[in-house]
Amino acid sequence: MTAKPLDGAPGDAHEGFAEAHRRLLADGAIQFDLPRVEPTESPAWLLDLVRAIYPVLEVVFWILAGALLLYLLYALASWASGRDWPWRRAKADPEEDGWRPEEAPARRLLGDADLLAAKGHYGEAARLLLHRSIDDIDARRPDLVRPALTSRDIAALPAIPGGPRSAFARIAMMVETSLFAGQTLAESDWRDCRSAYEEFAFAEGWR
Repeated sequence: MTAKPLDGAPGDAHEGFAEAHRRLLADGAIQFDLPRVEPTESPAWLLDLVRAIYPVLEVVFWILAGALLLYLLYALASWASGRDWPWRRAKADPEEDGWRPEEAPARRLLGDADLLAAKGHYGEAARLLLHRSIDDIDARRPDLVRPALTSRDIAALPAIPGGPRSAFARIAMMVETSLFAGQTLAESDWRDCRSAYEEFAFAEGWR
């Protein structure tokens, strides 16, 4: 005599699960497989264009890399020689940057130098203007004037605009003539030196 399976036996549960699984697979509203996206190939003309311009791009890259290297070497050489960094010299208007000498102290300095010149001490008057000019530059740009620089070196610094730099160079030349060449400055030399300081110190010389 064969025993009849009881309701809820494991065999019934397995058949029920299998039937439910078949119905699930047969339901077209449910998507089980994702569509495969095929990668698109680049157009042939684009590949030909890249192959054609690649040598040109390579040359341009090395030119730019070389130019950047030369600029960095120039900047380091400028800094080592006491000049300002090139990108800091790019400030276009020194008067707006606030390092032109203040007018009132500059006029008092001229008055003191005139007193020395009135006594015939033209060399001392010129040296006074030179030293105070260096102090003015150093006060506004302390990273520019280095202890090892001579007045001639300072006169060559491109951080100083062309007009005032030329005026400073004239003052420095007068002082060198008096101090190192042992030549006594004449009144005409002093007048030229005084005129150079006015160009260096006052607004007109910075325009």
